[in-house]
Amino acid sequence: MKKLVLDEGRLKLLRQLEENLNISFHNLELLNQAFIHESYANERKDLKLVSNERLEFLGDSVLGLSITQYIYFKYEDSSEGELNKVRAAVVSRPTLAQKAATLRLGRYLLLSKGEEAGGGRERASLLANAFEALIGVIFLDQGLDTAKRFIINQLEDKVESAKRNELFKDYKSILQEMAQKDYKCCPHYEVVKEEGPDHCKIFEIQAVLNDKVLGKGRGKSKKEAEQEAARQALADLNKTLI
Repeated sequence: MKKLVLDEGRLKLLRQLEENLNISFHNLELLNQAFIHESYANERKDLKLVSNERLEFLGDSVLGLSITQYIYFKYEDSSEGELNKVRAAVVSRPTLAQKAATLRLGRYLLLSKGEEAGGGRERASLLANAFEALIGVIFLDQGLDTAKRFIINQLEDKVESAKRNELFKDYKSILQEMAQKDYKCCPHYEVVKEEGPDHCKIFEIQAVLNDKVLGKGRGKSKKEAEQEAARQALADLNKTLI
């Protein structure tokens, strides 16, 4: 079963990723799992694959700890509120998606035909999830110290930008200003669905303007999902700032 996924072409692709990351993984099957989207696992049930969701959960925790520790010691004079603001901006979906796009993680994703056709390789939520899942793999395969080094190497510049209040873009405010100027009305946001247990919910929200859905977003909070929906709307309207 594994050979159907880790065939010669897939192995070559993962080796390229190793080279790009400058990390030699002990378990390439685990690395591969970081890029198995739930849609692909469901579409190929004959392979009995495990999606990257658990690795994403693990990577999210390692990421949070690493960034928290880094900024705690780096900015000794900053208040708790200031540190919270920096951390929130650095570990946000838009930031992680940008970094994943820089690493070209989208090309390694295994997606269902529907997700592929729908532009899943460029979707911010999938890219951010893959980045977190990759962190989870590095932690399991290489240990916490290597995972921390990877995280700081990748996100140190984002930390600096966040400290200067230059990182996070309020996509909802940008979309609202654009809508008021061009359409003389404001968008609103609708919850499409909620998934997962109460302690780990995923929200899907759509941005609506004049009864037209402009963008959809997913996130671990309604605020995060709304920001992603607004970002998608701006991208579709060719107004995006990233």
